[in-house]
Amino acid sequence: QVQLVESGGGLVQAGGSLRLSCSVSGNIFSMNAMGWYRQSPGNERELVAAITSGGSTDYGDFVEGRFTISRANVGNTVFLQMNGLRPEDTAVYYCNAWYPPWDIKVSIPRVDYWGEGTLVNVSS
Repeated sequence: QVQLVESGGGLVQAGGSLRLSCSVSGNIFSMNAMGWYRQSPGNERELVAAITSGGSTDYGDFVEGRFTISRANVGNTVFLQMNGLRPEDTAVYYCNAWYPPWDIKVSIPRVDYWGEGTLVNVSS
């Protein structure tokens, strides 16, 4: 059974930094993508950042260079370094792992795994 274990959320003042981590427990296809989505009350879930096993990255437009996503060299662990946090970044952040990744063209249906979410609260 695949589980995603998240850590690193919390309360921070505007302008501060947080680092989120997410590790996959269990077996997942080696060619995959991992990333973070976020959702705040009344809003749809949106992509924050994602990275594939091949190193391709994608960011939400609102990131504006403030966040950096990276992967551990071994295993399926992803990190999200968030700098310059703003009150509007307050949301529950969900780790997502899926295959196939967008940088590999294969005709198989997408399979998604989700973490339970971690709260990021940015005070003004």
